[in-house]
Amino acid sequence: MKTARFLLSSLLTLFFISLTGGESISQAADAVSFGPRPLFLVEDMEAEELKEKLLQCQSQPAKTSNFSIGHRGAALQFPEHTRESYLAAARMGAGIIECDVTFTKDKALVCRHSQCDLHLTTDILDRPELAAKCSAPFSPASENGGKALVKCCASDLTLAEFKSLNGKMDGGNEKAETIAEYVKGTPGWRTDLYASNGTLMTHQESITLIDALGLKFTPELKSADVSMPYNGNYSQQDYATAMIAGYKAAGIDPARVFPQSFNLDDVLYWIENESEFGAQAVFLDGRYRGNSLNPADPDTFSPSMQELADKGLSYIAPPIWMLLALDETGQIVPSAYAKEAKKAGLNIITWTLERSGSLTNGGGWYYRTVTDAIDNEGDVMTVLDVLAKDVGVVGVFSDWPATTTYYANCMGLD
Repeated sequence: MKTARFLLSSLLTLFFISLTGGESISQAADAVSFGPRPLFLVEDMEAEELKEKLLQCQSQPAKTSNFSIGHRGAALQFPEHTRESYLAAARMGAGIIECDVTFTKDKALVCRHSQCDLHLTTDILDRPELAAKCSAPFSPASENGGKALVKCCASDLTLAEFKSLNGKMDGGNEKAETIAEYVKGTPGWRTDLYASNGTLMTHQESITLIDALGLKFTPELKSADVSMPYNGNYSQQDYATAMIAGYKAAGIDPARVFPQSFNLDDVLYWIENESEFGAQAVFLDGRYRGNSLNPADPDTFSPSMQELADKGLSYIAPPIWMLLALDETGQIVPSAYAKEAKKAGLNIITWTLERSGSLTNGGGWYYRTVTDAIDNEGDVMTVLDVLAKDVGVVGVFSDWPATTTYYANCMGLD
């Protein structure tokens, strides 16, 4: 099995090299292209000055931009957090690529969006010997009130077992009666066309690959689904330290690394104990959960933006909708949240573009504060323009980085 996977990995590497005319991986990010999607979006925009500007850029050469961040790689069409997804993001001009970091049973750091998403993002359920180790084996919808249940975690497997899996497109059929039905859960606005051989990545492998591409890193320390300290001796601080240690071991310049966490304590720990890396630590703002923060009301911001800045924070990253509002004429404008963050001198990153399917019916969760202004696919570019010019974000996560890269190149954003 190990020999077969090594040969497969080698063949994939040769395939991707062949796409650039025989270039090495270190040169791959130089072979940036947009593909058809960005212009499809531009052409769907309503006639206005922005559309004309973007159309004028259609002959521009594509180049890498740090404004364009590969969210789990290029997860719109490639299995997330796989080698193939990261390479696709690089080829679309993402200057920064994300590895969500969690750990296995033997405390090896790996790239997964959640510690317990293997049933959604890998072929574990098609591997009976490994599926038997899942925290909660598959149970059909008819036995659970109409919703199939299953839970498979990285912490259920050793590193060797984890690496034997293949990545698949994120999704599961909650109405399934069988495993075969459950694994056919890819949303209709995504595709399985590139999902046949998703190569899972350890954190260290992601560092090696992204470094060889000459790009920057944004690892996110994911919340553990197991109780911490894990096995009684692996604390949250051990976990946070281990993630940074990977970059030190690889000799990575801290200026190329933007460590992230929804846990403010993790971010403050890096600021205080890993100052070179902490200088670019990103607080992923999840305070909207439970409606504890209203982006239109600064009195609900606790800590306030200034208090966060006073703690040494330089970067904050809320979801797109928290940065946007509608004015009295129905135009998209910066929210009070965005204005307060800028006033405090915080750099703003946001997430996630190209993760909502069709925008013809308001755009869903990521556009919830501006739903009334969203009614066509081209509104992606309108939102991106407001984020860049009016809000002043320094980077945007996207499931299809070519869209963000096209805009950044057209507007001269590095």
